[in-house]
Amino acid sequence: MKLHSFAICAYKDSPYLESCIRSLQAQTMKSDIILCTSTPSPHIKELCEKYHIPMFIRHGESNIRDDWNYAYHKADSRFVTIAHQDDLYQKDYVETLLKYEKKYPDMTLFTGGYAVIKDDKLARFEAVEFIKRILRLPLRLKAISHLSFVKRSILLFGNSICCPVCAYNKERLGEPLFTSPYRFALDWDTLYKLSYLSGRFVCEERPLMFYRVHQEATTKACIADNSRAREEAEMFKRIWPKPVVKVLMHFYQKAYKEYE
Repeated sequence: MKLHSFAICAYKDSPYLESCIRSLQAQTMKSDIILCTSTPSPHIKELCEKYHIPMFIRHGESNIRDDWNYAYHKADSRFVTIAHQDDLYQKDYVETLLKYEKKYPDMTLFTGGYAVIKDDKLARFEAVEFIKRILRLPLRLKAISHLSFVKRSILLFGNSICCPVCAYNKERLGEPLFTSPYRFALDWDTLYKLSYLSGRFVCEERPLMFYRVHQEATTKACIADNSRAREEAEMFKRIWPKPVVKVLMHFYQKAYKEYE
């Protein structure tokens, strides 16, 4: 089995898809790249042909959970990164992942920091990401990052991990990986479940990816239809008593302004 694959999840005709593909092909250590979509189009097909990327079509209604599980399933490798079509990856992402894979054979999740792109420009300071860095501090203690309470600690005040940076150990975690009913909190719910399983979470605390914020992003849509607030509140209720949830949601809803 190959060590790593990027499985791009493509939805409709993103103007950023080609840039994402090019960042994956520019890796210092090459890995497999596949593209999966439930909304095939001439645009997606042309890019796959141009860059010689296998394209897999999932039939049925589009939804994030099933699309991600399909991409995860189609990737034939030990580690799988579900690449989001709007984002860019640092050229040493795979190299860094494989360095830690060699050092920590029990690693079930690899992740890292990220920088934010707004209006096609790198944002200078993002308060949300700064707070998430603080929340991820326990993962810097890699000698104990296999302990369940350490893994859960980074998820108690929200999801401090950016999903597109993650590489999942398919060999250890099996499939389906995503079983959550949520649309927005899908990744948070999944990571919380994974924190109870054996294996190590490893984080490289520097930007390994550039996360793009734009008007068509799913995060923006989830804020607009209030599903983000509802799902985050439900996740907090699983962890904290109601008075604490109320305080946490007060600050979380203020953070939504980052996407305006």
